[in-house]
Amino acid sequence: MLSAWIGSITFAGAAILYILLSLGLPYGEFAMGGKHRVMPSQMRVACAISVVIQLIAILYLLQAGHVISIGSPFDRGVCYFFAVYLIVNTVMNLLSKSIKERLVMTPLSLVTAICFWLTAMNG
Repeated sequence: MLSAWIGSITFAGAAILYILLSLGLPYGEFAMGGKHRVMPSQMRVACAISVVIQLIAILYLLQAGHVISIGSPFDRGVCYFFAVYLIVNTVMNLLSKSIKERLVMTPLSLVTAICFWLTAMNG
């Protein structure tokens, strides 16, 4: 299913950003309100945890889209959860004080939310 592939790629892009943030690279203007260019150590841990959650969500998305099988009956429910979460995230990104977060992360989050939603509905 195309929406599962697109959503996985876009969410993987966000995961890569959060990996870079957790490693201390100066891309903080794209995330978490853009307050920190380089994330403080506690926020780096939060970024690393976020990556794990994002990768798990990608697995569920790919299963709901019949691309892979991880043997979980909850794939559609997890996709609906992330669709709603990403819609809220899209609104938060849109309201961010960071121009970079608004311009880059808002559309990325919206496209990913739509992909999770479509995959859950058609999966």
